Amino acid sequence: MLVPLPQPYDFELSTSRFDVYGRDAATLWHDGGLHRVFAGREVRLEAAPGGVDVHPHDGAIEADVLRFLGLPFELEPFRAWAEADPVLGRLALGLAGYRPVLQPDPFEALVTSITAQQVSLQSAAAIRSRFVERYGTPYEYAHAFPERERIAEATEGELFGLGFSNRKAEYVIALARTDLDLDELSELPDEEVRARLVALRGLGEWTADWFLARHLGRPHAWPAGDLGLRKAVAAFYGDVPDLRAFAERLHPFENLSAHYLLNGLRVLPPS
Repeated sequence: MLVPLPQPYDFELSTSRFDVYGRDAATLWHDGGLHRVFAGREVRLEAAPGGVDVHPHDGAIEADVLRFLGLPFELEPFRAWAEADPVLGRLALGLAGYRPVLQPDPFEALVTSITAQQVSLQSAAAIRSRFVERYGTPYEYAHAFPERERIAEATEGELFGLGFSNRKAEYVIALARTDLDLDELSELPDEEVRARLVALRGLGEWTADWFLARHLGRPHAWPAGDLGLRKAVAAFYGDVPDLRAFAERLHPFENLSAHYLLNGLRVLPPS
């Protein structure tokens, strides 16, 4: 069934991160479509005129699918605002149809960030896929991301055997066992979300910023500590000594600017 999305929309451009950075067992490309488990049902997403074909379609999960596909992002105002900036104006035009995806589950979002700390995205994807296949529920193609409760019963040694470093294994197990209500974070302002996350062992500003950006979709999230973002800003704008302060130039669309700069460096690098 067709689920419409604001146009223009390019499904492959928007979801290519699940392919170009390596296999993701929880969000799996197969034969031209993307497979992911929503509320206990594996769903196949394919490009379709006017939106995305969702099969099997269920009204109960449509909101979750649309959030995953980035519907909360306000792209029209961003494109209008970006016209005043030569770099982002070019990227908004050249990447027309790009709508960043959002990570649906807070525990998944944080584990994803932990696996990506100080390693390549390809290495992180390989480790994460082994983790998903070991602890997640298998469906026809994709696996449901492991439940927090199941990981709370795992051991650091088991995760080390999957390729986690000792510290990252400790961080993931500690996160699973913490009393922090991850779902409640969506009700809090940005600074409070950041404060609660960085209070946990192994979760720093970089992880908190990406949680705000890729899970909560907060418009002002700006992962200033991200090496890839630093490279993208340098490629398009030149030397920027203070990347955190540079976000003022991108207000009120810091989050979308980060996504477009990162994807732009890969797809439309400066000549």
